[in-house]
This record gives sequence, structure tokens and C-alpha cells, in this order.
Amino acid sequence: MPVDILHVHSTFALGGKEARAVQLMNAFGTAARHTIIAATGETSARAALAPGIEAHFPAAPPLTGWPTPWRLAAIARAMRGFDLVLTYNWGAFDAVMARRLFGGSMRLPPLVHHEDGFNADEAEALKPRRNLYRRRGLAAAERLVVPSRRLETIARTVWRQPEARIVRIPNGIAVSGYSGAPDPIPGVERREGEVLVGTVAGLRPVKNLPRLVRAFAAMTSPARLVIVGTGPESERIVDEARRLGVADRVHLPGFLPDPARWIGGFDIFALSSDSEQFPISLLEAMAAGLPAVATAVGDVAQMVSPDNAPLIVSPDDEAAFAAGLETLAARPDLRRAIGRANRQLAESRYDEKEMIARYARLYGEAIGRPDAFVSASA
Repeated sequence: MPVDILHVHSTFALGGKEARAVQLMNAFGTAARHTIIAATGETSARAALAPGIEAHFPAAPPLTGWPTPWRLAAIARAMRGFDLVLTYNWGAFDAVMARRLFGGSMRLPPLVHHEDGFNADEAEALKPRRNLYRRRGLAAAERLVVPSRRLETIARTVWRQPEARIVRIPNGIAVSGYSGAPDPIPGVERREGEVLVGTVAGLRPVKNLPRLVRAFAAMTSPARLVIVGTGPESERIVDEARRLGVADRVHLPGFLPDPARWIGGFDIFALSSDSEQFPISLLEAMAAGLPAVATAVGDVAQMVSPDNAPLIVSPDDEAAFAAGLETLAARPDLRRAIGRANRQLAESRYDEKEMIARYARLYGEAIGRPDAFVSASA
């Protein structure tokens, strides 16, 4: 009998957490039915669901605002009738608190909460009130799932969760799918001798893509910059490119599905975020055999190969970021060597099979049916 799962998101645009959620939905196949609600109403990630996946997108109760008992009760009522509730990040945390307050009286299903990182308002420091709210609400969660060692430490020391409640599952991808010849990126035609610097990100402040534009503009080697993704920061990125005189070499093609088909067309992958934990886009770049220049946030420095580690720089050192891009642009031999090392590491550590199996066990145990997803994810 399929498991009825309610997913509660702040947004269901195709970012890292949404990509993983879709990845798991596709892997579970007909073993589950899914209902997805999002605070913003954005559900564009549904386009990545495989044919035959049963998914519904009803109107959501108000997931944001002051957490009054009446609003939390409305969220709790939306959970009734499901076998399992999955919540994602701070934007969905009122659902966790609703489960804490009304789980017993409304006989609500078990809940597993996922934390993947922080928005710009908590990139430099966590907010004390949110920390207190998390501590109280998480008592209602069967498990708290995190992808990175840094988040695991925060969950244990700042949110004061018992180790038995915390589960660290690193992100994984279908590494074998990234080995083919890449498709061209729409609208991007580079000239002879140019290198292509690329990134994949939601165009949000926490990704600090103007930082990437500034580092790119400081390069002397002939190059183009491609920023794949959508979001509210697009005009700010374009304005920065214009200000620095590189707008004709900066491309924003928007959302592109199936990164395995085109990400290998980059020569250099760049990640300029103020906050990350275990970014899937970096795993995709590694699987495609790319070297990376990135800010030293979350677990990024530990994710890449030792050969790539010197190119992971402080977020405050834009000169070092630009120097890393320039070094790789001028050294095709170094790009190839680091790319090979990253590819080998992705194959050995970050294939999706282990990740999917661990989530299958976790969700099955939460509902008391340990094998509910196992056969589907094998």
C-alpha cells in the first residue's frame, strides 16, 4: 500500500533541497503518494518529477507570519490523514511547531524535519529567537536530518538536540549520468580561446552572485560567465556586470533542467555563496569532471579532492577567488588534473545509491514500516 506523504516547503523551486526531494520521490516510485505545499506557492520543481509519480499541489494554509495558536492549528489540520510529514528548513518550521502543539490531540502522523542551511539573514550568525523556537519545536520530530558535519554540530550544540535524534545523510547524485558529452548551453557561444566559468544557483542574496561577477571581471584571460538559475537577484547581477563592463560576457539563461546533460560544458565551476552546507551543484560539477573555485562555507572544503582544496577560499577574500579563476583559466592541464580527481572522488563517495537507501530506511522506520521504501529504492 503506498505511503501518503505530506511535504512542507518554503518554496518548491528547483534548488538543492527541492532537487533532493524530487530525486527521492522519483526513486520511491509507486511506493509513495506525495502532497506538496509551499509557503510561496512556487512549485516549478514539479517539472523534474518522473512520469508516473503521483503528486498533488493543493493550496497551502498560511505557513508564515506570527505563530499564533489559530494559525498553527490550521497547519496541524492540514497534516491529518497522512502517514508521514516531511518538513524542510526554517521556512517550513511552523509546521514542526504545529506538530509539537497539536500532535497528540489531533493524532498527527510522525514528522521528519530536514535542515539544509540558512538564508542571508542567518548566513553570518544564527538568530537567538529562532534557535529557541527550533529547540522547542524539534522535540516533536522523529528525526532531524542534516547533510553536513557543520549542521550536525549546530544541531547538537546550538539547538541542543540529542544525538539519537540527529541523522547526517550527505547528498548524493547519479554520478554515472554525468560522463557523456555535454549539450551546448542555450544562448552561449564562446569564441576561440575562451574558457567558460559557470555556476548553478538560485538567484538569491545568500548566493552572493555579484561577488562572482566581480571576481570574473578581474580575470585577464578570455572567458565567459554563465549563471544558471532563477530568482529575485537577477537584476542586481546584471547591474553589477554592466557596472564592471562585462555584461556582454555574462549570461543568465534561466532555469535549465537535467544538469547532467550540460554542466560538463563548463571549464570551471564557481560557487560564491555566503552560506552553504553540502551543495548539490558542487557534487554535479565534480561528477562532470570539473575543477571548482568556491568559498569556504559549510562542508565545501571537505567535499572536493585534495588537489582542489587550495582553490577553496575565504568568503572575505575576493582577490583570492579571482586569482583561483585566473589560475585555472590559464592552466588547462591543471583543470584536467583537478577535474579527474574530483570525478574519482564523486564516484567513490557521493553516488546517490547510498543516500537513497538511507532515506528509505529512515522514513520507513519513522512510520513503523521499515521496508516500505526499500524495494523501490534498491
